[in-house]
Amino acid sequence: MSISLFYFVAFLSIFFALLVIFAKNPVHSVLYLIVTFFTFTIHYILLNAQFLAIVNFIVYMGAIMVLFLFVLMLLNLNESQGTSKSAIVKMIGVIAGMCLVITLVGSLKALHVSDPLVLQTQDLGLVKNLGKVLFSKFLLPFEVSSLLLLSAMVGAVLLAKKDIKQA
Repeated sequence: MSISLFYFVAFLSIFFALLVIFAKNPVHSVLYLIVTFFTFTIHYILLNAQFLAIVNFIVYMGAIMVLFLFVLMLLNLNESQGTSKSAIVKMIGVIAGMCLVITLVGSLKALHVSDPLVLQTQDLGLVKNLGKVLFSKFLLPFEVSSLLLLSAMVGAVLLAKKDIKQA
């Protein structure tokens, strides 16, 4: 993995995350969030975590972002409504920001520079290895969760089904 490519993608992640925060239009903000999640997917691919990359791409970029866009389209965001915040809300925001900065500074002071983390096996994040572990060591929890999801699906279908009255 090229370290310059990693830093370039990290810069893009931070840049688009800042655009999410500072965008005035909420739809543009959601689109910047999609690009930010895509840069996270690139990070996962660079770190050889294929499963996390696929899940991030499908779940976050697909389902959740579509949900955000639908919510934004259904909201009535009129420009005529005033968006002025009270002084209490602004003060709470400043206090929350200061708490975040204090936490980050404290975390960075407690962080000790050490040797870089070297994985014992380079293929740790591969889907093949995840499948081996899921179907050997964690077979029972995997099957129980699949039965739970199946029962939730059947319940959702039964709740959504229209009751046909016999005439």
